[in-house]
Amino acid sequence: MAKTIDEVITQLTEIIDRSRHERSRLGYFAALYRRVTISVKEGIAQGRFQDGDRMACMDVFFANRYLEAYELYRQGQSPTQSWQIAFDAAQHWRPLILQHLLVGINAHINLDLGIAAVKNCPGDQLSLLQHDFDQINLILASLVQSVEDQIGALSPWIGFLAKIDPSANDAIINFSMRVARNDAWKFALKLNALSQQEQDAAIMQRDQEIACLGHLVHRPVGMLFKINLLGIRLRETNNIPKVIDALC
Repeated sequence: MAKTIDEVITQLTEIIDRSRHERSRLGYFAALYRRVTISVKEGIAQGRFQDGDRMACMDVFFANRYLEAYELYRQGQSPTQSWQIAFDAAQHWRPLILQHLLVGINAHINLDLGIAAVKNCPGDQLSLLQHDFDQINLILASLVQSVEDQIGALSPWIGFLAKIDPSANDAIINFSMRVARNDAWKFALKLNALSQQEQDAAIMQRDQEIACLGHLVHRPVGMLFKINLLGIRLRETNNIPKVIDALC
């Protein structure tokens, strides 16, 4: 279990190196996550948060949700359903690079983030966190264009994704980081009003719901949509270490 942001970065680097060596798509999310974590660390150093120490503690707790899930999966044990979907997806060739990233983001933002917020700032402390919680959105926004550009270089036809079925209410097209983070805050507020026993039940229910969304991201419905996704996938690179390096 990591105790500092530097330890989080070190452990993510170990996952990335192992994934590169094993040619495992598990390294895709880890690479993107390390980039985000480094940006958060820099934001703390630059004074972008009202309470840098509080944000550091939350960032570590939040990261440990992923790191612990990853270790459970590596040991053949069961993490949360949301992470199980994400890790299982990494074993398959067909999902797009974007899908691999989104199933991880889905589990970590839609499930883990609200839990991390309320566990680190329970009760009256939660409202004090909102400014810094929202500040993360600005940090993420600053990374979006470069990540999109890198995915575009690895997946030349990814731009067709939004055009192949504009009317489809599909999780891949409609997934929004901002919406996910807003929902995570609402989930934190919900948990904060519950007893510990009620929180446990709410988290289990939330995990089931987010796992269903993750399944839709991994295996979207609609035969025509699937065929078009396959066309995009066939133009993507199959060089897993190259993808990992681009996302780092």
